[in-house]
Amino acid sequence: MERKPYSSENTSRYEFRSSSCKKKKKQGRKAFEENLLVVLGQMKLWKKNGPRMVATSGDSADSKRRDSKPNAGRQQRKTTSLSSLPLEAHWHFLELQKKKKKPTLASKMSFRSLQKSLTKITKSDTFRTIFQGARDPEDLKQVQALRDLLASTGQLPEKHDDYHTLLRFLRMRDFDLAKTRIMFVNMLKWREDNRVDVIAREFEFEEHDAVQRWYPRGYHGVDNVGRPLYIERIGSIDFNTLLTVTTVDRFVKHHIVEQEKTLNLRYPACSLAAKRHIASITAILDVEGLGIKNFSKPARDIFTEIQKIDSNYYPETLNQLYIINAGPGFKALWKILRAFLEPRTLSKVQVLGSSFITKLSEAVDLSNIPEFFGGKCKCVEHGGCLRKDKGPWTDPEIKSKLLEVFYKAQNLGDEPTDDDIFKELTKSQVTYDGRLRSNPIATTPKTENYNIGIDSLEQYMGTASVSKHLAQKISELEEWLVGTNKILQTLFTKQQQLADNIEELKNLIEQLRVSDA
Repeated sequence: MERKPYSSENTSRYEFRSSSCKKKKKQGRKAFEENLLVVLGQMKLWKKNGPRMVATSGDSADSKRRDSKPNAGRQQRKTTSLSSLPLEAHWHFLELQKKKKKPTLASKMSFRSLQKSLTKITKSDTFRTIFQGARDPEDLKQVQALRDLLASTGQLPEKHDDYHTLLRFLRMRDFDLAKTRIMFVNMLKWREDNRVDVIAREFEFEEHDAVQRWYPRGYHGVDNVGRPLYIERIGSIDFNTLLTVTTVDRFVKHHIVEQEKTLNLRYPACSLAAKRHIASITAILDVEGLGIKNFSKPARDIFTEIQKIDSNYYPETLNQLYIINAGPGFKALWKILRAFLEPRTLSKVQVLGSSFITKLSEAVDLSNIPEFFGGKCKCVEHGGCLRKDKGPWTDPEIKSKLLEVFYKAQNLGDEPTDDDIFKELTKSQVTYDGRLRSNPIATTPKTENYNIGIDSLEQYMGTASVSKHLAQKISELEEWLVGTNKILQTLFTKQQQLADNIEELKNLIEQLRVSDA
């Protein structure tokens, strides 16, 4: 084959290709050097601290975990404390120059893509990570130590023997086992004394619409991570008028119902939608117009009682609180209110003035921020954003998949198995316009062909769950029967005493008659 002679055209083409190759090689070498530096940094970090895990999201709390097992005569290695991280934080090993991707949230997904995503989750073991979350080895040790301590004194009911519940209490008490045990036992006593399970199951807040008019608040979507977003316009509350339609006691009971619903339904639904473990909320508190002058006694009573309940019995469920529209009046009031809050809670509070939307949009997408706060959401069809309980927990598709997930979890003997979650999921379904759905939710688990609906819950839950529920009811009836027997015994004793007194009175009258005669 005859070689073509070099020409100026061929020469320029060769020079172009040569320079292009050199450029690509240079870029490849640069990328390799950058990756190598990351690897060396990772090896250096592992050599210093061991293959520790790092979290993707942080918390502003500055508490440090106390080491429960000091080694005498040997200097301990310094490790980064993870106690200040939010419960739903995911831990992973360091990766090479991987760009952070924002989690795909159900609120931004089309119905078809959400359905496809949820189907993929329930066909795999992903739900274990979603609902259980990644667990730090140090946390596991502390939780197990608390379990052993509580179990040794018979103070760990099966219902509350949950990893994340125990971890929340440990975090609130800075991993001090003795203090955590006291706090946990107080929670159990409070639940028993106030019959919290009965309140969550049976309490009806008929005055909800009237209260909503004078006390605008509610859940409205999720933040950028997938946590439930709670909004409260406390500056618009007329407490004196509020107490004409409800009482402090009934309002507090309603708050307990909402807390139980958040634990048992909102968190699991948000976890499934965000594909990660969710265990806390982001809250927005609008205090426009609120100050010392209009913070009346009813307001103080409600605030004090709710704060006590949230801090002592539902600890570590707040990720971040944004107090917005804080004027001079509120700032003076805030100096007083701070005294009622735990230090860890205070570390999660940001007090903002009227220019808050930029800071707020860093944590919450504008599509989930109401228009009256500078966001893009109106919810006109529901009479306003705060009148709609908007979020993954009201999505029929997510509820349907949650039922399937919990069914699989129960069959595998894996977490989560809480019956309260199942009861929340199987209540009458409400559509976005607030009307009851006539069509039951239907899913088809792999193991059996069940149709899940309001009228077929016992079939879906299985014989074991029904038996457990019946046993609980029988136990409650037996307790009531014992109490009734005690009351009857007391009444019988009183009756005998009364009969004796009457007999003595008759004898006394007879003696008086004889003496008069």
